[in-house]
Amino acid sequence: MRRMLTILTIAALLAATAGARGRGQTLNSPGPGASGEQSPRPLRPVHTYSIVARDPATGEMGVAVQSHWFSVGSAVAWAEAGVGAVATQSFVDPSYGPGGLDLMRGGAGPAEALKTLLAKDEGRDVRQVAMVDARGRVAAHTGARCIEAAGDRAGAGYSVQANLMSNARVWPAMARAYEAARGDLADRMLAALEAAEAQGGDIRGRQSAALVVVKAESTGRPWADRLFDLRVDDHPEPLRELRRLVRLQRAYNHMNAGDAAVERKDNEAALREYAAAERLVPDNIEMVYWHAVALANMNRVEEALPLFRRVFAAEPNWRTLTPRLVKAGILPDDKKLIDRIVSTGRAGKRRR
Repeated sequence: MRRMLTILTIAALLAATAGARGRGQTLNSPGPGASGEQSPRPLRPVHTYSIVARDPATGEMGVAVQSHWFSVGSAVAWAEAGVGAVATQSFVDPSYGPGGLDLMRGGAGPAEALKTLLAKDEGRDVRQVAMVDARGRVAAHTGARCIEAAGDRAGAGYSVQANLMSNARVWPAMARAYEAARGDLADRMLAALEAAEAQGGDIRGRQSAALVVVKAESTGRPWADRLFDLRVDDHPEPLRELRRLVRLQRAYNHMNAGDAAVERKDNEAALREYAAAERLVPDNIEMVYWHAVALANMNRVEEALPLFRRVFAAEPNWRTLTPRLVKAGILPDDKKLIDRIVSTGRAGKRRR
């Protein structure tokens, strides 16, 4: 079966390449978003299922994808705060990502942007692309020569698309799951991916996955605009691992919010955020440690000491680190306080 799929894949690639050459273009020549430079695209198809979506409540936009292809997120998923999101797959041309975002940033809607890029691309019949913009408008294209089962479905503020699937029930199942799901955008997009896999998914199996969520409006700092930017490049259960990473990222988002609250001197808000992070990943010792540091800086030492004790018992190097935080200004220059923190738990350890 695997050999037959390989033969089919190579045959489709050769046919697409031959067709493009007959029109004066190869699959490695500049794509629709390029300007004379070689577009870095793989020689094999990135067959996959994906979703692009905008959350009407928050305005956040994102892309989520899974494939039997290494590092699918590096080629398929594109998003920019205040602009939109793009998924480009099948015989993938990555330039549809930045090209689509450029056009939407310039005022084009997804339908116009996609039409413009397809018109320049002689490989359009083997492309599958979807776009959503900051207004929730969507557009999708499934080329006539994408390997079956292939198709797309658009709904209010989202589009799901898939190719080389085990059956044609995959993308309708994704749409139903997304519409029925609760939670934030990341949770709802994950539900769509999991529905695809439950329905049979990629006929070849699974290997990698990715999820990107950006803010509704740009801050001018792209690194601050990405709420989730996660990739599972090679894993036997990529969706399960992606869900774990989403949970972990959510916890770190709480930690970052706690740090911001400390800067505002809103101690109670900071502690709520730190506690929320620890509830999500209770075994993460680093989160416990920085929670303890925050408490010590708030002069709530009695509350901090049990947390320090727990961290030091799990990994003694945190005890060694603690005095070094004074020079960096992260803990007070108070020898009595530092000695008390560093010594916590030591006597108990000697008795054992």
